[in-house]
Amino acid sequence: MSQPTSFSLDQPYTEIIVVRHGETAWNATGRIQGHMDVELNEVGRQQAASLAERLSRVPEISAIYSSDLKRALETAETIVATCGKFEVIKDPDLRERHLGDVQGLLFREAAKVCPQAYRAFSSRRTDQVIPGGGESLDQLYHRATSSLQRICQKHTGKRVVVVTHGGVIRALYRRACSRRFRGSILNTSVNIIQISGDDVWTIKAWGDIDHLNQTGHSMSGFGVSKTPSVVSPVLT
Repeated sequence: MSQPTSFSLDQPYTEIIVVRHGETAWNATGRIQGHMDVELNEVGRQQAASLAERLSRVPEISAIYSSDLKRALETAETIVATCGKFEVIKDPDLRERHLGDVQGLLFREAAKVCPQAYRAFSSRRTDQVIPGGGESLDQLYHRATSSLQRICQKHTGKRVVVVTHGGVIRALYRRACSRRFRGSILNTSVNIIQISGDDVWTIKAWGDIDHLNQTGHSMSGFGVSKTPSVVSPVLT
């Protein structure tokens, strides 16, 4: 594995470029994934290629981390193939939320097929676990934010790419903003979080899909809406 570069942001923070994986067939059909290990579809591979080309122009990336689920890992490996010099560092704590008994079901059928699990999945309670081994939002929050803090400590003052999932990105937003994100997390959207040495999290960009707008590749969100709530085209 290549050693981290000598680059420093010359600021008392670490910059984390957090991106969601590309589209899967289950995203396209509205099937709930959770920990189910679904690979990218052709649209997702095109999205990942567009994202990779964009990130190849971002200076001094020191490392690339990814969830170990196929859809995130393939997106990360596409970035590495374009940017070069890295190996993907897999972190299971970057996985999507385990969604218990609703995993594998279509959104439109989940309420009828598994009403108890669906109610738990839809609950606003952050301590609500999902029947079938599913996690609560608080459990997801703890492992996702702990993962980012470990990455930050290992790459202080550096710029790092993290490839993960919609639920994880929502948890990171909650940590940075002390509230839940209500919009869609689009496939391969770019979200930039800066973490200071005293553990202050600041969002510098959110929901940036400029690379998809330029190529015309289709996109889908975590849920129904296909319109990002915030677009900050910071990266060129």
